[in-house]
Amino acid sequence: MLLRASKRAVTLCLALALPLVAQQAQPIAGGNPALPLVHVESEPNSAAAQKAHYVVLVSLDGFRWDYAKRDGAVNLLALGKKGTWAPEGMMPSYPSLTFPNHFTIVTGLYPEHHGLVANSFYDETKHARYSIGDAKVVQDGSWYSGTPLWSLAESQGMRAACLFWPGSEAEIAGHRPTWYAVFDNKTQATDDVEKARIDDAVALLKMPAAERPHFITIYYSEPDHEGHEFGPDARETKTAALKMDAMIGKLRKALNSTKLPIDLIVVSDHGMAKVEGGWINLDEFADLRGFDSVGPSLYGKTEEDRVRAYNKLKQASSQFVAYRRKDVPAGLDYNQNPREGDPVIVATGPYAIRAHKPQGDRPDNPPETGMHGFDPHKVPEMKASFFAAGPDIVAGKTVSPFENVNLYPWIAHMLGLRAPKSDGSLNILAGTLRDNGKEATDESKQE
Repeated sequence: MLLRASKRAVTLCLALALPLVAQQAQPIAGGNPALPLVHVESEPNSAAAQKAHYVVLVSLDGFRWDYAKRDGAVNLLALGKKGTWAPEGMMPSYPSLTFPNHFTIVTGLYPEHHGLVANSFYDETKHARYSIGDAKVVQDGSWYSGTPLWSLAESQGMRAACLFWPGSEAEIAGHRPTWYAVFDNKTQATDDVEKARIDDAVALLKMPAAERPHFITIYYSEPDHEGHEFGPDARETKTAALKMDAMIGKLRKALNSTKLPIDLIVVSDHGMAKVEGGWINLDEFADLRGFDSVGPSLYGKTEEDRVRAYNKLKQASSQFVAYRRKDVPAGLDYNQNPREGDPVIVATGPYAIRAHKPQGDRPDNPPETGMHGFDPHKVPEMKASFFAAGPDIVAGKTVSPFENVNLYPWIAHMLGLRAPKSDGSLNILAGTLRDNGKEATDESKQE
């Protein structure tokens, strides 16, 4: 699909202060805080879509499940009281990393099924690496499987917008969202750009009924950054968590001003744990010559190499367990995709593991103070947050910890979309819905 400015681009730009571009979002001149958005030509909302409610899905990166109660996040707690929330957290998929879990939330697939098995990994078929820092790769839809919610909506006559979300810059399952922002790590966390997400969401919702998106994602990188640098218990991390809580208060007020039936869902991708000890280098336990590696992931070129490394690593340390990929425990859902490597190394606690230390004169910095990526069943600090309220959601409902794959059919149902088969089930969260999931709890009715 080619990106091209719509015929209404100039009119909408003036009316909404949303800059429209054909290929790449550009900075806004004149101090305008609005977030630059790419616009993709798409059909107007169908008549059925125009009757549907709206969903705004917000992610607070690294907002651990217990931060809200611990730090007194009044806006998030009020949102949960108004609707539903998970007081003991939501279970991220393994590995509990940013890109894998954000894409799991919007596809309902475990990482090994949607393809993003880590933030960075190697694909033996492509003979190439995926890295979240490589814009060209991130925007290449061939790396992704599944049908993200924005593609599902667009394919069924409903417009969508992504004010940042992993995967939203690529054409996936034949579609891009009608509106999306190009991620820029250098500027996206500034106060103006953070507020601009709210301004743009409201501006989009004030468009004519045929034009406005019914599904909007908003992503914030805090408090993940502070959790990494200072640790989950640091003053700086608590300050960032409360800053995001205040942002949710502003967003909720702004959405209420539209008078539209909007379900607001606030989640996080994972939690954060304080790292114990220094780097664990796998090449100190096994000869890894003949392997490609990305972080702790090992890619042997021959079966002989894989067997040799596994035999050395399987009882090498109490801080990790080595598995042949096919033998990774079923509960991790991490034993089918070659991108996972072989052998697979699973940390037994909050330990920093890598294949090699930096080569040559490259600096070897200690691990970050806080990290994630660990098995949430072994390291409960990995659990994520979940809060939601709106016209489709039962008030005053709490839910026990549930896997984040179940958000996909739940959100699709609220939007009135026919959801494809996924690793999640609507039955898990149906009790939080005012219509109790209606007939859609019969998964045979899913596509």
